[in-house]
Amino acid sequence: MKKPLPAVALIALAVSTTAGTGPASAAPVGPVAPSATPHARISTAFTLPGERVYPEGIATDRRTGAVYVGSYADGTVYRTLPGRSRAEVFLPAGTDGRRTANGLRVDDRGRLWVTDSTAGVTVYDTRSGTRLARFDVPGSTPHFVNDVAITPDGTAYLTDSIRAVVYRVTRSQLATGGGVLHPAYDLAAELTPIPDRRFSLNGITADPRGRHLLTVDMIAGELFRIDLRSGGITRVALEGGNLLNGDGLDLAADGTLRVVHNTTNTLTRWRTNGDGTRARLTRTLTDQSLQIPTTLTHTRGRTLVVRSQFDKGGPAGDNGDPAPFTVAEVRGF
Repeated sequence: MKKPLPAVALIALAVSTTAGTGPASAAPVGPVAPSATPHARISTAFTLPGERVYPEGIATDRRTGAVYVGSYADGTVYRTLPGRSRAEVFLPAGTDGRRTANGLRVDDRGRLWVTDSTAGVTVYDTRSGTRLARFDVPGSTPHFVNDVAITPDGTAYLTDSIRAVVYRVTRSQLATGGGVLHPAYDLAAELTPIPDRRFSLNGITADPRGRHLLTVDMIAGELFRIDLRSGGITRVALEGGNLLNGDGLDLAADGTLRVVHNTTNTLTRWRTNGDGTRARLTRTLTDQSLQIPTTLTHTRGRTLVVRSQFDKGGPAGDNGDPAPFTVAEVRGF
């Protein structure tokens, strides 16, 4: 059976079908920056072994400095230790039946969460690679489990790009070793109507103080806030641009939100207010060397960005052969 295209592969198609129609056409195509970022420096942080990797997710273990990267092509999870220039295989392709590895996150206790868009999420011990738990979407209704965020209390939240819902896994559920994923928040009614829409939510990030979540509607270019105390869902007021093609998100403790825009090879930086209800665009970096970035992780003054190359014989097109697969390091952003 042919593997379904990832959400990123259909972004350009979805946007093109809405050009000139509906609310989405009123927004500028791609982010608009008040100023460029002349001092940002892009280099290669490390390489990934393999000729058909097509990486998508990335996560940093802040306790050890290890970085994990997932392959959309076959579900392999790679690990790079501090000071290394080449990743190693941490979880081989197909481990526990995993077909993809698109959303990754390491929690405060050293557990690696890996989403499989076709199934759900599996949790591993980063020391041994032992599987600790697995949660799957029940039934046969179409779904696409995409990204994952974890709040300070250890609760995990996962986006579904087809169903426009956010699933939740609590600490008590994790302790049972597995189960089914049930929607905790349904954003379908909040989304801007777009004809022939197939995908919606993509990246998700948690307020470091555990008050709210932010998740992006990649097709409409809008950002949503989920209040974890009241359950309220509101659209974040964006100033200076939009989040079209928005993929991975990273929200820092100081309110800085970093966003990957995949098909435009763009990174944006936003300043959010105290309660996450507003965000102002402060920087934009567009560079072809980002090679269709899908997500990022920011720590210790550097930003690591996944170079997916999905358009180089991968799930988003056949525009030539891919170069060696790498993760970019961006300084000054």
